[in-house]
Amino acid sequence: MRQFAGFGTPEDTNQRFKYLLSHGQTGLSTAFDMPTLMGWDADAPISEGEVGICGVAISSLQDMEILFDGIPLDKVSTSMTINSPAIMVYAFYLAVAEKQGVPFQNSEALCRMIY
Repeated sequence: MRQFAGFGTPEDTNQRFKYLLSHGQTGLSTAFDMPTLMGWDADAPISEGEVGICGVAISSLQDMEILFDGIPLDKVSTSMTINSPAIMVYAFYLAVAEKQGVPFQNSEALCRMIY
């Protein structure tokens, strides 16, 4: 079971994710802000006023590491609705999984991560 969640900074959303997991959620569905959905960095002039408003702002691998800090990606199903920057966001996610020691070469673990 997942709730669509994401707002503000990666730290804000990480806290929300941990709250949801501690209250019975078994998966996470990440809501991204408009700049992230459009592939813009949070500090780009066109992003002004939109960062973290309707979802979480992710501009870098470090942001993704913060977003999933303390969340075991091999034990929690995760979904992300993202369009144009999907390959970059997915690469960030896989890098975080690799740092956590998740063997994503194993198809079962990979399916669990992207389901």
